[in-house]
Amino acid sequence: MSSSAFRTVPASADVVIVGGGVMGASIAFHLAEAGVINIVVVERGELGCGSSGKPIGGVRAQFSDPLNIELGSRSLRAYQEFGHRPGADIRLDTVGYLFLLDSARQTSDFEAAVQLQNSLGVPSRMIAPEEARRLCPYLSTDGLVAAAYSPADGHARPGLVVQGYARAAAGAGVTIATHTTVSGLDTAGDRVVGVHTSHGRIACSTVICAAGAWSARIGEMAGVSLPVQPVKRQLAFTAPLTPPAPRIPFTIDFSSTAYFHNSDDGLLLGLADPDQEDGFDTTWTPEWLELFRTVARRRAPALAGLETAGGWAGLYEVTPDHNALIGRSAELPNFLYAAGFSGHGFLQAPAVGEVMRDLYLERAPFTDMSPLSADRFHHGAETRPEAHVV
Repeated sequence: MSSSAFRTVPASADVVIVGGGVMGASIAFHLAEAGVINIVVVERGELGCGSSGKPIGGVRAQFSDPLNIELGSRSLRAYQEFGHRPGADIRLDTVGYLFLLDSARQTSDFEAAVQLQNSLGVPSRMIAPEEARRLCPYLSTDGLVAAAYSPADGHARPGLVVQGYARAAAGAGVTIATHTTVSGLDTAGDRVVGVHTSHGRIACSTVICAAGAWSARIGEMAGVSLPVQPVKRQLAFTAPLTPPAPRIPFTIDFSSTAYFHNSDDGLLLGLADPDQEDGFDTTWTPEWLELFRTVARRRAPALAGLETAGGWAGLYEVTPDHNALIGRSAELPNFLYAAGFSGHGFLQAPAVGEVMRDLYLERAPFTDMSPLSADRFHHGAETRPEAHVV
């Protein structure tokens, strides 16, 4: 669905959602499905042009934090049913996720996480290095202690998810204003009462911030602290492989964060550069590939010399404890937010859409979301470290 840019936005709305990525689209769909009307989604570029623009997104429920397991698991089920609701092919490939572990400490941490995941219905298990190699023939088992594997995980196409949710939302009457930039928010007392955009002002009853890496800026406009930092992440594609690559799990070398999986007629390769500075720069710099190749020489030697055919850079939206910010502002009760997913937004988007719908309708979500309130950082509350971060 290509939504044309509005010359003007509607003069008023019940709900303005800032951000037209996977989170904003999911929230719009779930609100509209529940009968909420007069919703406007404001997106400064095309739909999904921010962090959701990545070509392939992993979907998993293998986490160490129970809330993240629940959000991932519920979203996995929604992605499995996406062809029926809202009704779109998102090229979901349930190949599993394989975490490669090279120390006793990692292994004991993942063993505890697998027990927790199993208690919440996730079919993950610990496996020996030899079984990991059977699942992913590229691996060298040298130095591997164990691996964690869940066959229910996999990957899908974020762009198709955004379009699927947005098309269904638009069909239910949601206005989608692309190429429309938010420049300010009006508040009166403890309410947000208006959103200023490059195509006019929208008087509103509720604002939902789903602006990804840009969420801190939107929060500042309302005087709400949303501690989200943008960090560049890069990936590359191999040239087409002959013979074709075997079908492998989404494979992650946990110590280095190097990962790889199938992509069309080749492989996708990625790694988080530990020296990457915060910022909004999304220039793809092929030099980072040497970091990946260095790891590959040890862990998956056949990948180290593969020819690449371009790549891509996008933004993670990172919070201090690598967990999302989901909730309602204490200072401005009609300002809601879903941001800071630290690389896990796509895989949690369906469940978070449900949660935001319920928060808006003032009913209890499927699980208690209060631990993910942005207030946790300034009330001295215990933050929630998530160990399974890539």
